[in-house]
Amino acid sequence: MEMKTTENKIKGGVYLVINPEMDEKQILSKLNTIIKQGISAVQIWDNFKKGENTTDLINKIHSICAPAGVLLLINNRWELLLDSNLDGVHFDEIPVSVEEIRSKVKKDIIIGLTCGNKTDTIKWAAENDIDYISFCSMFPSKSAGNCEIVDHSTVRKAREIFKKPLFLAGGIYPENLKELKELSFDGIAVISGIMNSETPDTAIENYKNILKEIK
Repeated sequence: MEMKTTENKIKGGVYLVINPEMDEKQILSKLNTIIKQGISAVQIWDNFKKGENTTDLINKIHSICAPAGVLLLINNRWELLLDSNLDGVHFDEIPVSVEEIRSKVKKDIIIGLTCGNKTDTIKWAAENDIDYISFCSMFPSKSAGNCEIVDHSTVRKAREIFKKPLFLAGGIYPENLKELKELSFDGIAVISGIMNSETPDTAIENYKNILKEIK
């Protein structure tokens, strides 16, 4: 496969979240299938198995993402950018010092942030040059953990405040995606709807077809 370079900019579409608690062979096999369908980025959830060689797994996932020009991010644990091929980090909460993180990593990185219904978080993201935000949770979801249900009015308000890519996440499946058609967003973040499917390529195609229809 011809090597493509990742751009330090996240694009809209389907953003895949991987649960590293899943069997490694299964993760890599499904990702090899998914990557061919074209996705925005991959985020590795901070849910590693005890004793897991995190850097080794990250680099194996990166070896699949990089040739396709797909960005690879880690959830919360920004220090893993120091010793791996990660392209960025996604925070569930506002970090203590984003400038210190950028300084210590010493390379251009993508930084994302989960937002709920507090507009202060959205304003902080805009003021601190965060690359994208993701709203969680749009629907009830086991994988979304303690995320609150986001009001549609919050997403509309965010469009006025934040001018970079905006993603929706949490409990999004092809069956309910159309319920979000009145909102302005750039993409969706999905985990179980794709990774738990026996045919992840078909699952991602379904999501992409519906996104084209409603956007």
